[in-house]
Amino acid sequence: MANIKSPQDIKQIIAGGKLMGEILEKLEKMVQPGITTWEVDQQAEKMIREAGGRPAFKGYFSSPGETPFPTTICASVNKELVHGIAKKETILKDGDIFTIDIGMEWPYTKGERGFYTDTAVTVPVGKISDDLVELLRVTKESMEAGMKAAVPGNSVADIGKAVEHYVKSQGTYGIIRDLVGHGVGHAVHEDPKIPNYYDPRLEKIKLKPGMVIAIEPMISMGDWRVSVGKDGWTIVMKDGSLCAHFEHTLVITEDGNVIVTRRPTEK
Repeated sequence: MANIKSPQDIKQIIAGGKLMGEILEKLEKMVQPGITTWEVDQQAEKMIREAGGRPAFKGYFSSPGETPFPTTICASVNKELVHGIAKKETILKDGDIFTIDIGMEWPYTKGERGFYTDTAVTVPVGKISDDLVELLRVTKESMEAGMKAAVPGNSVADIGKAVEHYVKSQGTYGIIRDLVGHGVGHAVHEDPKIPNYYDPRLEKIKLKPGMVIAIEPMISMGDWRVSVGKDGWTIVMKDGSLCAHFEHTLVITEDGNVIVTRRPTEK
């Protein structure tokens, strides 16, 4: 069941989301050939701490016995889709695409609960090919289509339908099926799950004011199937195709939605 947030919760989520958008935009501007994903990660943690927050992903694990995620950002390059680990030896080069996925608990006070927001962007490194420019455009615009469908009275299925329809209208791309968007706010991941394709079973889950969700299309230039890397975290495209990922956290309101993690210069 969806977790409906109180008006006070939503005020905090909106404030934290604004900070998250500002931080991600600063990280995006760091991306250039020669920088390491570790350097971006270190700056991300520094800015989150200075903002009064805590990295949502660092130390995260989904089941007992699982190795906790070791870095602040998920740093994924080229055929890596999500959950890549930032490393000193991963040097970005001209022509790469680099996905920064970042989450924050805010405000963070030990012993007290903060509120979570989650956002991601795939960034070109230097000059990228026209095909990659198009991949990034299609993935970002499919997120915008999904967010337009995220209004009260619509269903979770309507979001997936909008994303899928847009992607299919733009050419032959893989829409990843094994990873989905989700509820967010009181925890990093909450119900409902929000696929980026139409699932008729989700028609029954209606969007209601007070719901907070993360919409995050993940699109590849090849097949949609993925596998897990040797580190146990990094999700890569099984066919080695290049892939992109965009994400925003938004609040469902009485008359539409508020996208809380918009970056300052983002339209």
